[in-house]
Amino acid sequence: MDIMAAVGHREGLSKEELESINEFETSQLFDDKDRAVLRYTAEMTKTPVDVPDELFAELQSHFSDEQIIKLTAEIAWENFRARMNHALVYESAGFMGGESCKVPVKPTATH
Repeated sequence: MDIMAAVGHREGLSKEELESINEFETSQLFDDKDRAVLRYTAEMTKTPVDVPDELFAELQSHFSDEQIIKLTAEIAWENFRARMNHALVYESAGFMGGESCKVPVKPTATH
């Protein structure tokens, strides 16, 4: 999330919001709409994807069908990029100086 953290920050997300993203369910920095989007994002990035009907209904209470389609496309695109970067063992480029959205430490890659 290095580059996207930098973009999010430029678009108005605070450093505190970026640092609290992993605790979005309990953080007071996020509202119900934010939590619905972040839950949807988490469900979309699982393999296999299985978004519960209740979550989709929650999204529909906040967004139009067109907005949900755009949101889904954005999440899918970022998931594609993240999976590609992980497969190719691309590391952070330092756009946020390691200050936000810290990536968990993982074992050294073999390729």
